[in-house]
Amino acid sequence: MKMTLAAGLSAVLLGATMSQAQAFEDRVTVSALAGTTGAGADISWRLHQRFGITAQYAGGLAWDGDYDTDEVNYQGDLDISAAALKVDFHPFGGRFYVTAGAMLPDMEANVRGSAKDNQVFEFDGNTYTTAELGTVHGQLTVADGVQPYAGLGWRSSHTQGLSVFSEFGVMAVDVAVDLRTSNDYESRNDQFREDLRREEQTLKDDADELPFYPVAVLGISYTF
Repeated sequence: MKMTLAAGLSAVLLGATMSQAQAFEDRVTVSALAGTTGAGADISWRLHQRFGITAQYAGGLAWDGDYDTDEVNYQGDLDISAAALKVDFHPFGGRFYVTAGAMLPDMEANVRGSAKDNQVFEFDGNTYTTAELGTVHGQLTVADGVQPYAGLGWRSSHTQGLSVFSEFGVMAVDVAVDLRTSNDYESRNDQFREDLRREEQTLKDDADELPFYPVAVLGISYTF
Protein backbone atom coordinates (compact mmCIF):
# COMPACT_ATOMS: atom_id res chain seq x y z
CA MET A 1 0.00 0.00 0.00
CA LYS A 2 2.77 2.46 0.96
CA MET A 3 4.68 1.65 -2.20
CA THR A 4 1.56 2.23 -4.26
CA LEU A 5 0.95 5.64 -2.63
CA ALA A 6 4.59 6.66 -3.10
CA ALA A 7 4.52 5.61 -6.73
CA GLY A 8 1.29 7.51 -7.27
CA LEU A 9 2.66 10.67 -5.62
CA SER A 10 5.84 10.48 -7.69
CA ALA A 11 3.81 10.16 -10.85
CA VAL A 12 1.69 13.19 -9.95
CA LEU A 13 4.75 15.34 -9.17
CA LEU A 14 6.54 14.25 -12.32
CA GLY A 15 3.47 14.95 -14.39
CA ALA A 16 3.08 18.41 -12.85
CA THR A 17 6.74 19.22 -13.49
CA MET A 18 6.53 18.07 -17.11
CA SER A 19 3.30 19.97 -17.62
CA GLN A 20 4.85 23.14 -16.21
CA ALA A 21 7.94 22.78 -18.41
CA GLN A 22 5.79 22.15 -21.49
CA ALA A 23 3.59 25.16 -20.69
CA PHE A 24 6.49 27.64 -20.61
CA GLU A 25 7.04 29.63 -23.79
CA ASP A 26 10.39 31.28 -24.43
CA ARG A 27 10.05 35.05 -24.81
CA VAL A 28 12.09 38.03 -25.98
CA THR A 29 12.16 41.31 -24.04
CA VAL A 30 13.46 44.66 -25.32
CA SER A 31 14.13 47.52 -22.92
CA ALA A 32 15.11 51.17 -22.73
CA LEU A 33 17.19 51.93 -19.66
CA ALA A 34 19.22 54.48 -17.73
CA GLY A 35 21.61 54.16 -14.82
CA THR A 36 25.14 54.52 -13.56
CA THR A 37 26.64 53.51 -16.91
CA GLY A 38 24.49 55.90 -18.93
CA ALA A 39 21.39 55.52 -21.09
CA GLY A 40 20.85 52.72 -23.54
CA ALA A 41 18.96 49.54 -24.34
CA ASP A 42 19.06 45.80 -23.90
CA ILE A 43 17.51 42.66 -25.31
CA SER A 44 16.81 39.57 -23.22
CA TRP A 45 15.86 36.05 -24.31
CA ARG A 46 14.00 34.06 -21.65
CA LEU A 47 14.81 30.67 -23.10
CA HIS A 48 13.70 28.66 -20.05
CA GLN A 49 11.50 29.20 -17.05
CA ARG A 50 14.61 29.72 -14.93
CA PHE A 51 17.24 30.92 -17.43
CA GLY A 52 17.71 33.85 -19.75
CA ILE A 53 20.45 35.62 -21.70
CA THR A 54 20.74 39.42 -21.84
CA ALA A 55 22.84 41.72 -24.04
CA GLN A 56 23.03 45.37 -23.00
CA TYR A 57 24.66 48.67 -23.91
CA ALA A 58 24.57 52.05 -22.16
CA GLY A 59 26.67 55.18 -22.50
CA GLY A 60 26.74 58.94 -22.74
CA LEU A 61 27.32 59.54 -19.03
CA ALA A 62 29.97 62.14 -18.11
CA TRP A 63 31.25 63.51 -14.82
CA ASP A 64 33.41 66.55 -14.12
CA GLY A 65 35.39 66.65 -10.90
CA ASP A 66 38.36 68.00 -8.98
CA TYR A 67 40.91 66.11 -6.91
CA ASP A 68 43.77 67.60 -4.92
CA THR A 69 46.92 65.89 -3.72
CA ASP A 70 49.47 67.53 -1.44
CA GLU A 71 51.33 68.75 -4.51
CA VAL A 72 48.92 69.25 -7.43
CA ASN A 73 45.34 70.31 -8.19
CA TYR A 74 43.72 67.93 -10.68
CA GLN A 75 40.63 68.39 -12.81
CA GLY A 76 39.11 65.52 -14.73
CA ASP A 77 36.30 64.75 -17.20
CA LEU A 78 35.14 61.13 -16.85
CA ASP A 79 33.23 59.55 -19.76
CA ILE A 80 31.35 56.31 -19.05
CA SER A 81 29.92 53.64 -21.33
CA ALA A 82 29.62 49.87 -21.04
CA ALA A 83 28.36 46.84 -22.94
CA ALA A 84 27.41 43.62 -21.18
CA LEU A 85 26.56 40.00 -21.89
CA LYS A 86 24.94 38.17 -18.97
CA VAL A 87 23.24 34.93 -17.98
CA ASP A 88 20.13 35.43 -15.83
CA PHE A 89 18.91 32.80 -13.36
CA HIS A 90 15.32 33.03 -12.09
CA PRO A 91 15.34 30.75 -9.02
CA PHE A 92 11.56 30.93 -8.52
CA GLY A 93 10.58 31.07 -12.17
CA GLY A 94 9.15 34.59 -11.87
CA ARG A 95 10.39 38.19 -12.05
CA PHE A 96 13.30 38.00 -9.59
CA TYR A 97 16.68 36.93 -10.97
CA VAL A 98 20.37 36.84 -10.19
CA THR A 99 22.78 37.49 -13.02
CA ALA A 100 26.46 37.12 -13.85
CA GLY A 101 28.56 37.72 -16.91
CA ALA A 102 31.06 40.01 -18.57
CA MET A 103 31.04 43.76 -19.08
CA LEU A 104 33.06 45.69 -21.63
CA PRO A 105 33.38 49.16 -20.06
CA ASP A 106 35.02 52.28 -21.43
CA MET A 107 35.52 54.51 -18.41
CA GLU A 108 38.32 57.03 -18.84
CA ALA A 109 38.98 60.53 -17.56
CA ASN A 110 41.11 63.19 -19.21
CA VAL A 111 43.15 64.66 -16.34
CA ARG A 112 44.73 68.10 -16.10
CA GLY A 113 47.05 69.09 -13.25
CA SER A 114 47.94 72.58 -12.13
CA ALA A 115 50.52 73.80 -9.62
CA LYS A 116 49.04 74.89 -6.32
CA ASP A 117 50.87 78.23 -6.43
CA ASN A 118 50.57 78.44 -10.25
CA GLN A 119 54.36 78.63 -10.62
CA VAL A 120 55.95 75.57 -9.00
CA PHE A 121 54.98 71.88 -9.04
CA GLU A 122 56.10 69.68 -6.18
CA PHE A 123 56.40 65.93 -6.69
CA ASP A 124 57.68 63.69 -3.92
CA GLY A 125 59.41 66.63 -2.22
CA ASN A 126 61.13 67.86 -5.39
CA THR A 127 60.10 71.12 -7.03
CA TYR A 128 59.80 71.92 -10.74
CA THR A 129 58.75 75.17 -12.37
CA THR A 130 55.94 75.55 -14.85
CA ALA A 131 58.57 76.82 -17.30
CA GLU A 132 60.28 73.42 -17.08
CA LEU A 133 57.18 71.23 -17.20
CA GLY A 134 54.64 73.27 -19.07
CA THR A 135 51.36 71.57 -18.10
CA VAL A 136 50.72 68.16 -16.53
CA HIS A 137 48.01 66.08 -18.16
CA GLY A 138 47.08 62.52 -18.94
CA GLN A 139 44.43 59.80 -18.55
CA LEU A 140 42.93 57.98 -15.60
CA THR A 141 41.28 54.74 -16.68
CA VAL A 142 38.77 53.31 -14.22
CA ALA A 143 37.95 50.21 -16.25
CA ASP A 144 38.31 48.91 -19.78
CA GLY A 145 38.61 45.55 -21.45
CA VAL A 146 36.51 42.63 -20.19
CA GLN A 147 35.46 42.86 -16.53
CA PRO A 148 33.41 40.38 -14.44
CA TYR A 149 29.95 41.44 -13.30
CA ALA A 150 27.36 40.10 -10.84
CA GLY A 151 23.99 41.46 -9.80
CA LEU A 152 20.31 40.89 -9.14
CA GLY A 153 17.11 42.34 -10.49
CA TRP A 154 13.42 42.14 -11.29
CA ARG A 155 12.08 41.75 -14.85
CA SER A 156 8.75 40.42 -16.18
CA SER A 157 10.39 38.51 -19.00
CA HIS A 158 8.11 35.51 -18.51
CA THR A 159 4.84 37.29 -19.36
CA GLN A 160 3.90 39.30 -22.43
CA GLY A 161 3.36 43.03 -22.08
CA LEU A 162 4.80 46.32 -20.87
CA SER A 163 6.56 46.51 -17.50
CA VAL A 164 9.22 48.26 -15.43
CA PHE A 165 12.47 46.52 -14.55
CA SER A 166 15.46 47.21 -12.32
CA GLU A 167 18.89 45.72 -11.72
CA PHE A 168 21.66 46.34 -9.21
CA GLY A 169 25.16 44.91 -9.31
CA VAL A 170 28.89 45.46 -9.18
CA MET A 171 31.59 45.43 -11.83
CA ALA A 172 35.28 44.92 -11.15
CA VAL A 173 37.57 47.84 -11.99
CA ASP A 174 41.15 47.97 -13.25
CA VAL A 175 42.54 51.44 -12.54
CA ALA A 176 45.47 52.79 -14.56
CA VAL A 177 47.02 56.28 -14.59
CA ASP A 178 49.24 57.80 -17.28
CA LEU A 179 50.68 61.29 -16.73
CA ARG A 180 52.97 63.36 -18.93
CA THR A 181 54.03 66.98 -19.41
CA SER A 182 53.48 69.25 -22.39
CA ASN A 183 57.27 69.99 -22.49
CA ASP A 184 58.13 66.26 -22.37
CA TYR A 185 60.34 67.01 -19.36
CA GLU A 186 60.14 63.38 -18.17
CA SER A 187 62.23 62.27 -21.15
CA ARG A 188 65.03 64.67 -20.22
CA ASN A 189 65.16 64.41 -16.45
CA ASP A 190 65.50 61.01 -14.75
CA GLN A 191 64.60 62.29 -11.30
CA PHE A 192 61.41 63.91 -12.52
CA ARG A 193 60.47 60.77 -14.44
CA GLU A 194 60.72 58.75 -11.21
CA ASP A 195 58.72 61.40 -9.33
CA LEU A 196 56.03 61.37 -12.00
CA ARG A 197 55.76 57.57 -11.88
CA ARG A 198 55.32 57.77 -8.09
CA GLU A 199 52.60 60.40 -8.57
CA GLU A 200 50.82 58.05 -10.96
CA GLN A 201 50.98 55.28 -8.35
CA THR A 202 49.59 57.61 -5.67
CA LEU A 203 46.63 58.53 -7.85
CA LYS A 204 46.06 54.87 -8.75
CA ASP A 205 46.10 53.81 -5.09
CA ASP A 206 43.61 56.55 -4.20
CA ALA A 207 41.26 55.59 -7.05
CA ASP A 208 41.68 51.88 -6.33
CA GLU A 209 40.30 52.08 -2.78
CA LEU A 210 36.93 50.93 -4.14
CA PRO A 211 37.67 47.68 -6.03
CA PHE A 212 34.37 47.70 -7.91
CA TYR A 213 32.02 50.06 -9.72
CA PRO A 214 28.35 50.08 -8.62
CA VAL A 215 25.88 49.41 -11.41
CA ALA A 216 22.24 50.48 -10.95
CA VAL A 217 19.75 50.35 -13.82
CA LEU A 218 16.07 51.28 -14.16
CA GLY A 219 14.11 50.79 -17.33
CA ILE A 220 10.91 50.16 -19.23
CA SER A 221 10.59 46.89 -21.12
CA TYR A 222 8.20 45.10 -23.42
CA THR A 223 8.05 41.32 -23.59
CA PHE A 224 6.86 39.64 -26.77
